[in-house]
Amino acid sequence: MKTELIDLICAKSFQYSDHPVFRLASGQMSRYYINCKPVTLSPRGLYLIGHLVFEALRDRDIDAVGGITFGADPIAIAAAFVSEMQSAPIKAFSIRKTQKDHGIVKWIEGDLSTGERVAIVEDVATTGDSTLKAIERARSEGLYVDSVVLLVDRQEGGAENIKREVPELRSIITREELLAAYRGGE
Repeated sequence: MKTELIDLICAKSFQYSDHPVFRLASGQMSRYYINCKPVTLSPRGLYLIGHLVFEALRDRDIDAVGGITFGADPIAIAAAFVSEMQSAPIKAFSIRKTQKDHGIVKWIEGDLSTGERVAIVEDVATTGDSTLKAIERARSEGLYVDSVVLLVDRQEGGAENIKREVPELRSIITREELLAAYRGGE
C-alpha cells in the first residue's frame, strides 16, 4: 500500500524543479512542492491513507484522530472509517483554523470528551508549525495528545520539532522516499 501511495503522490501531488521556485506556507522557497489534496480527496488515496494511518495508530490506544482543517480532515476521516471496518473504532475530529466565536466557543469539532487520548494527523510537515498549533489547541480543549502521524515528512526539521511535544511521531512517507520514486520514474 505504501508504495502505491508514494506513486500516487508522485503522479498527482508532487512537483520538482532544479531551482527553488515554490514558495511554501512557511515563506521558504523550495525545489519541490507537495499538495496532497488531489490524493487525500481521491477514492484510492482515501483507501490507502485510511489503511496506512490506521496501521500507524493501531498500537497507540487512542480514542480519536484529527488535525487542523482542511489538510488533516480527509486523513482523519479515512482512518476513522477504516478503524470501524477493523472493529477497532477511532473517532475523527477537526481543529478549526480560527476559534468559533458563537454558540459554544471551541477549537474542535467532533464527538470528544475531556481527557480522551488523541492522535494528530498532518498531510505535509515542513517546520511542524501547523502540527504544533494543532497539539496546542487539542490540549487547550482538555485532550491528551498521544501521538502524531505525518502523511509526508519533508525532512526539514518539522518532525524533530514535533517529537519534543509528543510521546510518539510516525511518518508514513518521507521526502527521501518521494524523491527516490520521482527520480526512478524519470
